Parts: sequence; C-alpha cells; structure tokens
Amino acid sequence: MRLLLPNSKSISFHGPADITRETTDAIVNAANSSLLGGGGVDGAIHRAGGPAVLTECKQIVGKIGRLPAGQAVITTGGHLAAKHVIHTVGPIYRDGQHGEPETLASCHRESIRLADEHALESISFPAISTGVYGYPVADAAHVAVTAALEALSATTHLKHVRFVLFDADALRAFTSAARKLHNSAFPCTIEEGKE
Repeated sequence: MRLLLPNSKSISFHGPADITRETTDAIVNAANSSLLGGGGVDGAIHRAGGPAVLTECKQIVGKIGRLPAGQAVITTGGHLAAKHVIHTVGPIYRDGQHGEPETLASCHRESIRLADEHALESISFPAISTGVYGYPVADAAHVAVTAALEALSATTHLKHVRFVLFDADALRAFTSAARKLHNSAFPCTIEEGKE
C-alpha cells in the first residue's frame, strides 16, 4: 500500500521484510543511546553494515556523548545497499503518559529532516520502539505515520518514505493507521497493493 502526497511524494508500507536489504538512500536504525549496536534491528544493521558504521558511531559519541531519545545522527551505510544509516533513539514505553508519543514523533521528524538536509531522496524506517522498548504497535504506527506525513510535506529533496515492517501484524497496524489518516485532514490518496 502507498500514500500519494502532493509534489510526487509518497509513503509506502512493506512487510514482512528485512530493513538491512533496503535500497533506499538511507535506512533508519532504532538505536540505543550508546550507538554501539545492540539487539533487534540495531544489531542486524551493525552486522550487515560492517565496521565502518560502528567506527562513525564511535566518532559521533566522542563528539556529542550519548544520543538523546528523539534525536538522530547520520553515518555511512558501510556494506549495506543503502548509502547511509540514520540512527535514532526511540522512547522506552511506560504508559504513554511520559512523553513517549512526542519522542517517537521526533525520531521520525528528525530522521526525515536529516535525510533532506543531506539531499537524500528516499528513506526506510523500521517500527521504532515496538520491540524491546515495548511501544504498542498500533499506537506507534499512528504516531509514526502522522509524523512522517507532516515532515515529508516540508522536505525539499526527500520524496519517498518507506516503512519496512518485520512481521504481518506490524504491517497491518501501519497500513490501518495510514488508512485512518488518509480519511482525516491530510491531502493524500491511497494506492492499494503498491509498495
């Protein structure tokens, strides 16, 4: 499924899929604050990208310290098909009343802003914070798709956002969120059956 926005921009949803195989200009890593790799998507991206990704992460941490939740930084993609990895730290879910939606929205806005700043045209996101950080997938999908729609409408270079979901449940949650948003105030049309 795909949301078509004005100015030839789009948001698509794909899964079950492996984000490390994406060929967009950048993929987003659901990182931890240390930027040193970890489990889940983070570990998979570091393994597939090879040592160049970790080397650049260490340089960034040397300059700025730990990366705060909701912020984003960019590195090489190393051995990945994507030329860049944008690392962002999602919120640990407590109950949704401790700034989690705002922090998760910031992850998406900052990643899209950084991609646009680097003149990239396409970016792929995983379902940030829905693994060990415990964010309920349906709630996370609503926040993520809303933030992506808002941020993409303001970009100069970035034209395509792709959500790459690990399993069928996450894919259903994200496409359901997109359908609900399509029926709200966002100027977009839906193409079913498209990536």
